[in-house]
Amino acid sequence: MSSASPPILPISNPQTTSTTANTAAGSAVQSQPPIANPAFRSFINHLSDSLRHGLSQRRPWTELADRSAFSKPESFSEAALRVRKNYSYFRVNYLAVVALILGFSLVTHPFSLLLLAGLLASWLFLYLFRPADSPLVLFGRTYSDRETLGILVVFSIVVIFLTSVGSVLISALLAGVAVVCIHGAFRAPEDLFLDEPEPAATGFLSFLGNAASNAAAAAAPAVASRV
Repeated sequence: MSSASPPILPISNPQTTSTTANTAAGSAVQSQPPIANPAFRSFINHLSDSLRHGLSQRRPWTELADRSAFSKPESFSEAALRVRKNYSYFRVNYLAVVALILGFSLVTHPFSLLLLAGLLASWLFLYLFRPADSPLVLFGRTYSDRETLGILVVFSIVVIFLTSVGSVLISALLAGVAVVCIHGAFRAPEDLFLDEPEPAATGFLSFLGNAASNAAAAAAPAVASRV
């Protein structure tokens, strides 16, 4: 009677196993998409820096709401003069008020807010900051940059003009401008230091203009690669 042979145990080479594991881990890391697009990260940094710099130029809110400085203008020309002076002094505060009214209007209309957020996200991630060497593939079809741009333009027209988004934005902006004009007309500017030196950019949307220019500079390489 023959004795049963002992089972043969598999022998693994630790070096080979380690090499295989490292190769698999490396390929897994390479197959994962980057956490954030560098151009998009630069865009957000430029925008946040510009907004932070602009908000640092705002006037104290106590001056804006000083009840002792309110009086009725004697004529329309005086009201217009007050609006111009107050606008020059409180421009950042006024812009913050308009933005607050706009944000409140969008929050009270969640459907319009979702559509607007979807439109903005579509432009950012499907065109502006999508890598040029990564074509857009939807439902098994590959779209060129021209086709993607055309789809986004049509989508923007539909969202703004054929939904409630356009009316909500226009209504909120008109309400904000009305609040600013009423405050500027009834707020006497005699106690304001209007002769102090102003920064180089003094427009109502000055710091937003700087933010837009910096954002455009950050997005320019991504857009230029598609032209």
